[in-house]
Amino acid sequence: MKCAWLSRHMSIDVSDIPALARGCAVLGTGGGGDVRTGSLAAIGAIREHGEVPLVHLDDLSDDALIVPLSGIGAPTVSHEMIHSADEPKRIAEEIERLFGRPPSAIMSSEIGGSNGVIPVAWAAQLGLPLLDADGMGRAFPEVQMVSMYVAGLPADLVIMSDIVGNVVTIRPIDGLWSERLARAVCVAAGSSALMADYVLTAARARGAVIEGTVTRAIEVGRATEGAADPLGALQDRLGAARLITGKLTDVERRTTGGFVRGTATIEGTGAERGRRLTLELQNENLVALEDGRVRAMVPDLITVVDTETAAAIQTEALRYGQRVTVLAWPCDPLWRTPKGLETAGPRAFGYDLDYVPVEELIAHG
Repeated sequence: MKCAWLSRHMSIDVSDIPALARGCAVLGTGGGGDVRTGSLAAIGAIREHGEVPLVHLDDLSDDALIVPLSGIGAPTVSHEMIHSADEPKRIAEEIERLFGRPPSAIMSSEIGGSNGVIPVAWAAQLGLPLLDADGMGRAFPEVQMVSMYVAGLPADLVIMSDIVGNVVTIRPIDGLWSERLARAVCVAAGSSALMADYVLTAARARGAVIEGTVTRAIEVGRATEGAADPLGALQDRLGAARLITGKLTDVERRTTGGFVRGTATIEGTGAERGRRLTLELQNENLVALEDGRVRAMVPDLITVVDTETAAAIQTEALRYGQRVTVLAWPCDPLWRTPKGLETAGPRAFGYDLDYVPVEELIAHG
């Protein structure tokens, strides 16, 4: 069943970008790149090339080639090294050379952050539709952390392009090697590059991608428009729990190995004075801890928002003194499967934690 927004609106125009950006920032859980740069690119591309059709898998023929695109690298770098229109064109040309036919649609690899917004620009520049789907339903930091990998599709092709014109085609033996090799190329390119991975036909995409996520991001972004209580409206739309409302008192952040890593500490204010929540970061917010007790963990979503406006704050934009609220809500069911947890659960990031769904952690206080 198509949602109310999509039933009225089968393409993305300039007026949709602010809502899409707000929604992608929330779903990015702190990562995925700065939505401001993605928004500017999308608006500029739409003005130059026209609206971008938004399509479903059922709209595509079985042999249609879908290209999942995303920026790879450290968010602290990506907003300074802006992708050009040449990078997606070079990747599309390489795909046509390898497959003997051009791509049929662009898909966001991750709906979170700028990686959920800027595919609108890439689709417009290439004259292609955008698929209403992605590979995460959020943002994750590593290449193999996509639904296609969890579904068992082979990760046997990665194509990368950087801002100086290099194009690198990788033929990894599996998803873990795709991360290692792509990350090495990314670091060599200055910790920021454009990447296509899991180029697949529409037939193979069915059941292997998370559908409806572009629409969801726009609806999340629209939830706070004109709301008397933006934070409450966003929380209701997401079905999220509030972990804490307070002041950001400490941020430790470093860029290393193509990632942003660190911690952020929020001290409760008002009725929550005396409480302290610590977030563990790797591009995204991965684990929320209060007095050594886990309050939420990957693959569930943890997002820091401005308490007044409910605008999401990305990890690279966290600053001392910000008044924030931390929200957490359940991930797509795919990530709670054994393969999903093996791929993007807490142990995949080095945490010695058994996954517990966020709703259970909240229920038990």
